Amino acid sequence: MKSEKYISVAPMMHWTDVHCRYFMRLLNPDIRLYTEMVVADALIYGKAEHLLKFHPAEHPVVLQLGGNDPKKMKDAAIMGANQGYDEININVGCPSNRVQSGSFGACLMAQPHLVAECVDSIISSVKVPVTVKTRIGIDDFDHYDFLCNFIETVSTAGCNTFIIHARKAILSGLSPKDNRSIPPLNYERVYQLKADYENLRIIINGGINNLKDCQSHLKVLDGIMIGRHAYHQPWFLSEIRGLCNSNNQQTTVSREELILSMLPYIESQLRLGIKLKTITRHMLGLFAYQPGARAWRRHLSMHAHQKDAGIEVLQEAVRKIPKAA
Repeated sequence: MKSEKYISVAPMMHWTDVHCRYFMRLLNPDIRLYTEMVVADALIYGKAEHLLKFHPAEHPVVLQLGGNDPKKMKDAAIMGANQGYDEININVGCPSNRVQSGSFGACLMAQPHLVAECVDSIISSVKVPVTVKTRIGIDDFDHYDFLCNFIETVSTAGCNTFIIHARKAILSGLSPKDNRSIPPLNYERVYQLKADYENLRIIINGGINNLKDCQSHLKVLDGIMIGRHAYHQPWFLSEIRGLCNSNNQQTTVSREELILSMLPYIESQLRLGIKLKTITRHMLGLFAYQPGARAWRRHLSMHAHQKDAGIEVLQEAVRKIPKAA
């Protein structure tokens, strides 16, 4: 039997927190949601309960870990699995200087045996799937043989699912933001990887921002991962409902109905002391390119930060939309 396609929203620092993921789950019941990258040391020595928090409605939800010490990665993964995460993902793609200074993220592509050790250590300790998110190359190591060596080495440790950001990472001279746009996309290299390693699940990431491209990638690959487009224009997640599960009949839900569905969650969080702006910041793009989008954003931006702001802020913002979108 052919397995379901793997469709997910990428881990995005400062964005894909618990409130963002709950909102995205309402938009699409099938996609896999990812935490922001959580550094293994932060779980072991920090506030693990806070860092591992998620809402039961988020399932399936993936914990992405950053680190390079097999034992620490194992310990952090055990904590995540015990918390109930459905998958553990290892970050081998982040190019930020802070991550590089800790010798993990994209720079680990140059140390495939160390990544394999981390994978082996985690797989031997948890029962949930272990996956790796990586790039197609780093700096001058921008050739297919380098990527194949990395994939082969890590897969021998037991990882059979790789999420590939179809750009190389430039580790010096480019900011993380520039690394998401300046290195050119090379989808063909990811396609070739799937052709040469048919036994592995290969998921593509990078620059995916329309339904046609989603469908095209899914004809060749095992899945897609959508990044910033899903955050800036979250309604797109509703538009691709059913892509990863043909048995799930798409249900038409308006943006206004979606907001109504968010209100009980928001009220529960407000009772816990969470500020409204902490949640509504993830909803600013809901009406992107629709009538009233600017009025929606302006009202939330002006009022959600105020002391004691409640769901009435969203209710009033909806009333500024000239036509239900």
